[in-house]
Amino acid sequence: MDRKKLYPWYFTSGALLIFFLLCFLPGIIGILYSFTDWNNFTDKINFVGFKNYVEVLKGKPEYRAYLWNTVLFTTVTTIMKTVVGLALALLLTQKVIKLKNFHRMVIFSPQVMSYLVVGLVFKSMLHPDTGFVNNFLKSVGLDIFAMNWLTDLKIVFATVMSVDTWKGMGYIMVVIIAGLMSISPDYYEAANIDGANFWQKFRLITLPLLKPIIINATILNVTYGFRVFDMIYSLTNGGPGNATGVINTAVYKEFSKGNYAMGTTLSSILFFALLLLVYFIIKSMENKEVDA
Repeated sequence: MDRKKLYPWYFTSGALLIFFLLCFLPGIIGILYSFTDWNNFTDKINFVGFKNYVEVLKGKPEYRAYLWNTVLFTTVTTIMKTVVGLALALLLTQKVIKLKNFHRMVIFSPQVMSYLVVGLVFKSMLHPDTGFVNNFLKSVGLDIFAMNWLTDLKIVFATVMSVDTWKGMGYIMVVIIAGLMSISPDYYEAANIDGANFWQKFRLITLPLLKPIIINATILNVTYGFRVFDMIYSLTNGGPGNATGVINTAVYKEFSKGNYAMGTTLSSILFFALLLLVYFIIKSMENKEVDA
């Protein structure tokens, strides 16, 4: 056989080997360690079976709180980013809006900033005494709305989710705008001839043709939501107490304490939960896609 014909196979096998060694193998090793009592206090590692998983799911209440907060954060931010991003995309594709590109740039600009930087900036802005938000509210006579945004248990998680939505909605907006611009205007011209109003065109034309885009945006948001760490760590470090703690902040704390087995257990639960969720999202929506 001609050796030149084998070159693609050489490169493919090399790439697969690198992927296996750098991505797949560490994950498998991490899952195996989750079945042990690996920690920083002894060199001996013992196999404990599903003990760590049982402790997470049925043991300490804080672990269940981390799981619940992760699901809540993912659900709320995914819905908020998608709805707000879709609304902004529809608004900024209307002909009556001037300087559309400028507005798009301003709304998208937070996306290019680090989550850690955004978290630290908002942490300063939301300080109860010296923060810009409370000082502004007090200066315009709205003292009643000045709150302890990052320490009040009743509102701290909503505050964190709102900041995260502000950070990520611009990206979803841009993705949906690209989808809107790919829709043929012939559909809307035909709808105008039939006398359809804005809502009818949105429900019967825009939304069905945007479903593939919305599915992709949903998967991206869900993936990020389950993996969130930087934003919460920089804003609240999972506090006060465990009020804003999620799985990845718990992983960070467990590894910091030297409890490596529990850290890998939480990471494994996150991996399997994310894998299953994305699979069901794709399966539930793939039959509803509409070809443009």
